[in-house]
Amino acid sequence: MTIIEKPADWPSDEAAALAVQDGLRGRVILDEPGPPPGTGLVTGVDVAYDDDRDLVAAAAVVLDARTLAVVEEATAVGRVSFPYVPGLLAFREIPTVLAALDRLRNSPGLVVCDGYGRAHPRRFGLAAHLGVLTGLAVIGVAKNPFTFSYEQPDAGRGASAPLVADHEEVGRALRTQEGVKPVFVSVGHRVSLDNACAHTLHLAPRYRIPETTRHADSLCRRALKEATA
Repeated sequence: MTIIEKPADWPSDEAAALAVQDGLRGRVILDEPGPPPGTGLVTGVDVAYDDDRDLVAAAAVVLDARTLAVVEEATAVGRVSFPYVPGLLAFREIPTVLAALDRLRNSPGLVVCDGYGRAHPRRFGLAAHLGVLTGLAVIGVAKNPFTFSYEQPDAGRGASAPLVADHEEVGRALRTQEGVKPVFVSVGHRVSLDNACAHTLHLAPRYRIPETTRHADSLCRRALKEATA
């Protein structure tokens, strides 16, 4: 098994990581609608950690966007490339996520991250960072709220409420199943917020979490278990 090492030029401390965020944030594209929901391919990415061994496993799972059938899977295992700092989690994950994406034979299409894009203290979470580095259309669908305020959306599937930070809508709390707590959707790169929410609903026909994330979560956990067995 090949372990992905931290890139030689990767930031090693908080100040350096913040400088990278500041340098890349202006490259986020916000004025493209992105692909229509239910067309082409869509790829979920997720990671799992083994802190004792300083390892992170990343999974990329490609689905047919219309049927939600799995088309292809890829994994990579790497060294954790940055210490844990809230707001800088992308620096811990991206080298290994990029390695998993590089192992796909198919073009990923839209990428769905288990995390944030613009719904981030510096408007540059994992989904935005990954989008800028790859040029792909990327959205973030997070399970838990972060640094914003919101009102609870109505109980019905498809109901939403703005995520607000500094008087700006940075995402939406979206109810994917009736009566179930919402997920938190934000734009990463090259997708509109309306379209990001439409994709999320299409990808979550039965469960709270999108099928992309469900598959990627399961696969990265298996990959980590095999790597540390």
